[in-house]
Order: sequence, then C-alpha cells, then structure tokens
Amino acid sequence: MKKIFALLAATLLTATVYAGEFADISTADVLSAANAKSAVIIDANSPDSYKAGHVPGALSWTAIQKNLVASLPADKNALIIAYCGNPHCPAYLRAAKAAQKLGYTNIKHMPAGIDGWNESKLPTEAGK
Repeated sequence: MKKIFALLAATLLTATVYAGEFADISTADVLSAANAKSAVIIDANSPDSYKAGHVPGALSWTAIQKNLVASLPADKNALIIAYCGNPHCPAYLRAAKAAQKLGYTNIKHMPAGIDGWNESKLPTEAGK
C-alpha cells in the first residue's frame, strides 16, 4: 500500500511540475494573437494533424524544429505560443523548451490544444 501511495505522490508531483512550467493562454487570447499576428504560434502535433487543420498562422513544429532560430523573431521578449492536442498532451513542451533554450522569455501554452480549439468552433487552416 505504501508503494502505491508513493507512486501516486510521484505522479502528481511530476504532473504539477510540468503543468506550471509555462503560463497558460486561453483560446480566445490565442485567436486575438493570431488575428493580430502578434505572436509566433507553434503547433506541436503530428504532420497529419497539422495538415488536417491548425490555428491560423501556426507553424508546424516538425517543419521548423531543425532551424528554429530562422522561424523565431530576433526579439527574445516576443510572444511564443505552443500547443498540441489537448490538456493531457505534453508534446508542446518540446517546442516551448526549445524556444526557452534559445533565450525566449514570453512563452505560453494553450492547454486546450487543437481539440479544444475545434470544440470552440474557432477557425482553422489546412497545412501543407
């Protein structure tokens, strides 16, 4: 029984650490940023998911990860938004941490992901 509680505690601690690493941003705020073109939005989903539909203006993590510097602005305070599938998907962390490693300081996470975006009936665009 002690092992079960220890495992549960470790799992909750890990989830808490990951959950708070980057500030959350709402779908409404992402929509505003996308419309204003005031952020770099990174879709960390699979290429097939990206092609099926993504937040307008979002970049595919798969396409930009090898040359991320070329895809991000010179201003290290620029808003970078990363998302993946849903609140339980950790894939956005790869993009967010890569931007952080390059010195970006204003990185946010859209926890709703593309699933929440679609459930809210917000516009998407198909990828290439």
